[in-house]
Amino acid sequence: MKCHLRIARPVSDLSQTSSMYCEGLGLRVLGSFEGHEGFDGVMLGRAGSSYHFEFTHCRTHPVEPNPTSEDLTVFYLPDSTEWKDRCASMLAAGFRQVASFNPYWDARGRTFEDLDGYRVVLQNADWNNAEVE
Repeated sequence: MKCHLRIARPVSDLSQTSSMYCEGLGLRVLGSFEGHEGFDGVMLGRAGSSYHFEFTHCRTHPVEPNPTSEDLTVFYLPDSTEWKDRCASMLAAGFRQVASFNPYWDARGRTFEDLDGYRVVLQNADWNNAEVE
């Protein structure tokens, strides 16, 4: 099955969240909408990639973001220089570095939290998509 992944999340401040993710992760605005049945939103990603974020805000019935410390989006960055640079970008963008609830992520990565408490892990490792038998 070939597919595209959308990670959809309600946020408290659409503009600030968009800026943080664009600056911190090097994402770009792929699309946006306003007043769609009470919702405003923005899609962030990289052209040609197999995923994107959709951040929304409902004008009529705002949804309070409610992530847990184990709700993670993990990016695997095997190149050490790129990983260090991206970690610095996350801090400069306004993310807060936090200790991971699961210490596994602190061994080779860093965990960052956005304004609403959503967590992003930058893992200095490669990912192999091989199936386990």
